[in-house]
Amino acid sequence: MLTSTKPTVESKNRGLTRTQLQQVLKYIHTHLDQDLSLAELAETLHLSPTYFATAFKQALDISPRQYVIQQRVERAKVMLSKTDLAIADIALQVGFASQSHLNLQFKRLTGTTPKQVR
Repeated sequence: MLTSTKPTVESKNRGLTRTQLQQVLKYIHTHLDQDLSLAELAETLHLSPTYFATAFKQALDISPRQYVIQQRVERAKVMLSKTDLAIADIALQVGFASQSHLNLQFKRLTGTTPKQVR
């Protein structure tokens, strides 16, 4: 199932405010192709990395790092079905360091490989 690349916010209203959560999710989706550090994400809300990580996980029940990986895999799924780009190029465009990193995370989250999806 393909999901929208727009962030959806169904926070349990813990940790981060709805506005803070929308702001950081928008930042993640806008910069998904870049290296997103915990410190950088925390800075978008002017929070310490430790507090931000805890608050993010309370809000979404997933760590910031895992959320970013999940969103990269989702974007890769869309690109695999809508473009003829090489899988290695898609991996780089969605922010993975290599095709093998995409393959590993894709398989972990979906149970299939990018090549099987294509």
